[in-house]
Amino acid sequence: MSWLPEGIVLQGLAILGTTCGTVGCFALLRRQNLLADTLAHAALPGICAAYLLTGDKDLPVLLLGAAVSGTLGVWLVLAIVQTSRLKQDAALGIVLSTFFAGGLLLLTYLQNFPDGNQAGLNTFIYGQTAYLREEHVRWMLGISVVLLSVVAVFYKEFKLVCFDPDYAQTLGLRRRVLEFLLAMLLVLTVLISLRSVGVVLTVGLLTAPAATARQWTNRLGSMIVLAAVIGVACSWLGAVWSQNVPLTPAGPAIVLTASVVMLGSLLLAPQRGVLAAWLRQLAHRRRVRLENLLTDFYRLNEVRHDWEQPRNLVELAEVRGQPEEVVRRTLHDLEDAGLVVETDDGWRLTQQGLQEAARIVRTHRLWELYLSRRLDLAADHTHRDAEAMEHALTPELVAELESALENPETDPQGKPIPRGKPLSENQEGS
Repeated sequence: MSWLPEGIVLQGLAILGTTCGTVGCFALLRRQNLLADTLAHAALPGICAAYLLTGDKDLPVLLLGAAVSGTLGVWLVLAIVQTSRLKQDAALGIVLSTFFAGGLLLLTYLQNFPDGNQAGLNTFIYGQTAYLREEHVRWMLGISVVLLSVVAVFYKEFKLVCFDPDYAQTLGLRRRVLEFLLAMLLVLTVLISLRSVGVVLTVGLLTAPAATARQWTNRLGSMIVLAAVIGVACSWLGAVWSQNVPLTPAGPAIVLTASVVMLGSLLLAPQRGVLAAWLRQLAHRRRVRLENLLTDFYRLNEVRHDWEQPRNLVELAEVRGQPEEVVRRTLHDLEDAGLVVETDDGWRLTQQGLQEAARIVRTHRLWELYLSRRLDLAADHTHRDAEAMEHALTPELVAELESALENPETDPQGKPIPRGKPLSENQEGS
């Protein structure tokens, strides 16, 4: 037995992954993933009813029943929300569980028919790629071409509806029509997913590739392309897993593969990943630690305006309220950055360190003055907020702040606000 699935299966999964990845992006951005889950579960009784009424197990007939049942489920959700005090999430949960329970009852009932077990309806629960045939793939391809064509034609309009629906309406776009089109895209995508991943797991293939792509890009176009590629790759990998591991349904294998890829992206994505955020937080904490010690140097030397006076480790540790070993490590980091230098009497600021310390103190005192003047805060209530903001404000914002305060010379406590690089004694004498 080959370790690769049949070619027709790979073709069907490529179509499925591309469509789910593309449409899933819009569902994710519009927070309609639970609606997709409801559609998938609501389709099960329609599939069973279509077989019960016609005795035909061809995919078009079953999908027609799924479409009718899914549409009825969505209509019931809207009716519950509009005519009762229940929120949408409660309405979705009620309809999802009710329709799925009804579908399971019908499915159990059909198993007692002479040819019920041969109908293959139970494969719609968890999915089974082995049941894909050439005619199934043709149907999937036709629907997928229609879906992707609609996305291509209305891409700009869909983008506006997803990110700013109110603005889209002010431009004269028919918001309700566009939202209906997006809902229909979601319905059709759910329908072509049922045979491969089943009603239980369809929302996973709609969500995971889109959520993964979202971690790697901030542009919708790039997100759609990346989600489609991820959808195809995960579908193929899941099918290979199912092919080579006994008693492994394809649907769960595909969705688990997509979930693993998504978790990896949540951890490792360079901008949005957990690891990147943790590293940025560590870098920020280190910067705050260095800048706080620089300002301690500045304030200690400000008393006598002696910017080159050395400060010893015990004195700095007492002012900072930290163990000497912690302050020593910070001093070594400052020395590596060229901001302080060790002398026989302790440590002193370099000219670069003095300039940086003056910048931080300037930002701190400007923000204190802003809080005092604009928010009428008492002078002794501004220090804590200013100590946080001194590490966050950019030079451009500081310049705007100074201009708004009309270039003040002192802070609320009467301390001078540094205007630039303070002069050392050597520079003053030159």
